Amino acid sequence: MDLGIRNATVVDGTGKAPYVADIRVRDGRVAEIGTVRGARRTLDADGLALAPGFIDMHAHSDLALLTDPAHEAKAAQGVTLEVLGQDGLSYAPVDDRTLGELRHQLAGWNGDPDGLDYDWRSVGEYLDRLDRGVAVNAAYLVPQGTVRMLAVGWEDRPATPAELDRMKGLVAEGMAQGAVGMSSGLTYTPGMYASGAELTELCRVVAAHGGYYCPHHRSYGAGALEAYAEMIALTREAGCALHLAHATMNFGVNRGRAPELLALLDEALAAGADISLDTYPYLPGSTTLVATLPSWATEGGPEATLARLRDAVTAERIRHVMEVDGSDGCHGVPVDWSTIEVSGVREPALRAHVGHRVPDFGTARRLLLEDRLGTTILQHVGHEENVRAIMRHRVHTAGSDGLLVGDKPHPRAYGTFPHYLGRYVRELGVLSLEECVAHLTGRPAARLGLTDRGLVREGHRADLVLFDPATVAAGATFERPRALPTGIPYVLIDGRFVIEDGRRTDVLAGRSVRS
Repeated sequence: MDLGIRNATVVDGTGKAPYVADIRVRDGRVAEIGTVRGARRTLDADGLALAPGFIDMHAHSDLALLTDPAHEAKAAQGVTLEVLGQDGLSYAPVDDRTLGELRHQLAGWNGDPDGLDYDWRSVGEYLDRLDRGVAVNAAYLVPQGTVRMLAVGWEDRPATPAELDRMKGLVAEGMAQGAVGMSSGLTYTPGMYASGAELTELCRVVAAHGGYYCPHHRSYGAGALEAYAEMIALTREAGCALHLAHATMNFGVNRGRAPELLALLDEALAAGADISLDTYPYLPGSTTLVATLPSWATEGGPEATLARLRDAVTAERIRHVMEVDGSDGCHGVPVDWSTIEVSGVREPALRAHVGHRVPDFGTARRLLLEDRLGTTILQHVGHEENVRAIMRHRVHTAGSDGLLVGDKPHPRAYGTFPHYLGRYVRELGVLSLEECVAHLTGRPAARLGLTDRGLVREGHRADLVLFDPATVAAGATFERPRALPTGIPYVLIDGRFVIEDGRRTDVLAGRSVRS
């Protein structure tokens, strides 16, 4: 394509003031910025902002990219690159045993699509599968929980020296095959069974390959600041860059405490730490119902978990920990059932529960058993003042953390990026337009080490989004969570339109983005 985009208001991803210019796109690159003449096709962008394509630093599209060619959830938002392999659990590297266990465990996050050919086992083979053509580009993090599942299994114990060596080898192999870093989910089994010392050793491997560590750390509730501090300390010891996943301060114990987190980050940054973070611009969280159980209740994997739930004595012990002591799976906070809303189920017979709060442990237990742990939930535990304070920080980026399955998914999956631009830029003025675009583009590209994406510059890849600053808005709401955004008429990946005149084309320009 030889395309001239005329009269665009260029918001270039650096944080500098916008300017009006023409942009020429040719052979998948930004060929010229200035006054463009002679292009084979022209597009008048008067009134539209032109920005680099948005980068979703925390995505759960690991299977959706393979099963949904349109993938409008992200393409329509202007997302041109997603980072997969999040929260320490994904589908590579695996063997036949762990793949089966992961398909069961992650059904609440990603579904378990009928007919999908899981024809990969290594990280490189998964990235090769993406290279056959998908809706948007994707980078991948080696999932530490999956690695531990392969090397240690589901046991809550320290790894032996031989098992640690195997985990280090698996991480090194995944990094060498193109992963950009490693993730953890330290409130999810079995990854949460790893000690700080074990994580430090794995982070040394990541650092040796130039990657970063992206932890969902041990608590976003009770002891959240201590959990953040642990991640800062262990990555500093390992010499590894740190990217804090969905860096929130949730639950009643953390109301108004975002300044304490930001002070902790500023102190580490001043001491030379390499830290970034992502958030989504919403208050509720989203996860699986089984994730709220205490970790000992899920040791051994899905079938062992179901057996414990069936046993009345053990189930009562689980209830007591959740409601009185505070489960490590629920961030150390005694569960408030009124904050937990069912967002999706695997079994059609249970759909009447969707959209309703879970009234008590007995209902939760029945759901987990009848839905075979596949139930997803919204947790209404966030605080607006914390969300606004954290998004202003100089190392902030955006991550949707969007689960795409279920009858009533969190609207962040379909709305994160236009919600930043419409709500927090235009309506509230929390960020300026150029600041926000830098958070969504240039800053995450720098974290990923991408030298030809994330900015509007000559020679850079033509992953671009054109939106109307006066009308851009998330269509998705908690009532209509899959409604598409407005005010984003054009999205290009590799210089090809994936959204044109507000409609999804049939172009599959996405490929893997490897370290």
